[in-house]
Amino acid sequence: MHKLVVLYPAPADPDHFRDYYVSEHLPLVAKWPGLLAYRYSFEVAATTAESPYYAVFEADFADAAALAAARASEYGRRAAADVVNYASGGVVVIDYPVQDGLG
Repeated sequence: MHKLVVLYPAPADPDHFRDYYVSEHLPLVAKWPGLLAYRYSFEVAATTAESPYYAVFEADFADAAALAAARASEYGRRAAADVVNYASGGVVVIDYPVQDGLG
């Protein structure tokens, strides 16, 4: 499996971020080809200090090629272009292959 993680620092307008993210942005993401699952939260906490992030998003794909195809798709390009409409605090995007530690 391959995971995409998006970390969002605090936006200028948290209410706008939440409303726009849920009603406009996530419907674009839900249409990504090859998307196996996605999760998000606005309740981001740090264990020892204040969290530098306001929200987090993660998505699962079969492999890196599936993620690349999703990001290159029409809905992937539209979602990337849409970020400026709600994430005034910027964004950190990372991806990586997932290793199973239980077996």
